[in-house]
Amino acid sequence: MSKKRSRRKSDASVVEPVWNIHAIDCVKGMSQLASGKWDLVATDPPYNLGRDYDIYEDRKSTAEYLNWARQWLGEIHRVLHKHGSFWLAMGAGLVSELDVMCKKDFKFYKRGHIIWAFTFGVNNPKNFTRAHTHWLYYTKSKTRFTFNAQDPAVRVPSARQLIYGDKRANPKGRLPDDVWVLRPPELAECFSGKSDVWLQSRVCGTFHERVKGADNQIPLAMMERIVRTCSKPGDMVLDPFAGTGTTGVAAVMAGCNFQGFDVSKAYVDRACSRVTAALNPVV
Repeated sequence: MSKKRSRRKSDASVVEPVWNIHAIDCVKGMSQLASGKWDLVATDPPYNLGRDYDIYEDRKSTAEYLNWARQWLGEIHRVLHKHGSFWLAMGAGLVSELDVMCKKDFKFYKRGHIIWAFTFGVNNPKNFTRAHTHWLYYTKSKTRFTFNAQDPAVRVPSARQLIYGDKRANPKGRLPDDVWVLRPPELAECFSGKSDVWLQSRVCGTFHERVKGADNQIPLAMMERIVRTCSKPGDMVLDPFAGTGTTGVAAVMAGCNFQGFDVSKAYVDRACSRVTAALNPVV
C-alpha cells in the first residue's frame, strides 16, 4: 500500500509533501530508485535479537545478517545525495561491525555516535538491563552536508543559562550533547528551549503514541530531532525500514518529501495511517 499527496494548502506558495510507503523488501525497493537523489536516510533496521516480526525472520546467523546488511547499506550509499546524511539505529550486539562496514566498505564519513538512553529497558534476569540504543551519524561528503546548527528547534539552553544564569551565555543556546536521555513527562519540552536534557522512554505498550503490535517503535521526538537537524523543507527523506512510519511522520511535519519501504503490508498500512493523520490533524 502506498499514499501520495501533493495538495496545495491555502497559501499557493506552500505545497504539501509528496510521500509514499511500499510493502516491498528494501533492497529490491531501493534498487528501483535513482542514484544520488536522497538528502537524508534515517532508519531503524532489525537488530537480529530474535524479535517476533510478522514477516521478517529476526534470527539469522551473524554472517548472514552482516551479508544482508551489506546489501542494504550499499543501496543506501548509492541513492544518497553526494551532500546527504545517513542515520542508522542499531543495538549493542552488532553496532561495531556495522560501524566498521559503513566507514571501511562504503566510505561514509562518521560525524557522530549518539547514545539514546531510555527508561523502561527490557529486563534481563541474567545481565544488566539493556537501556540504550546507538544512533550512528554519517555523511557522504566530509565537508558538505546539511546541519542546521542555528535552528532554534535544534538548539537547547546551555548550563550557563539554566544553572548559573550567566549573562555571558549565548542567548541562542547551544547544540545538544551526544547522549540523549528521554522520558515521557518532559516530552512537551523537547523543542521548547527550556531544557538541555531530552527525557523520553521507549514507546511502551501503555503509551498513547504506541502503535498496536509494534514492540520496537522509535519515539517521534527522536526522529524529529534528526530530520530537523539534517534536512531542509522540500528535501527528500528515505527510510528503508519504515516500520510504524515514525520517520515519515517526522519528515512530512518538517515539510520534507518521504519514501519508505517495509516488507510487512500490515506495518505499511499502519505507517500510512500515521502519516495521513500527521498531514490532517484532528482540530
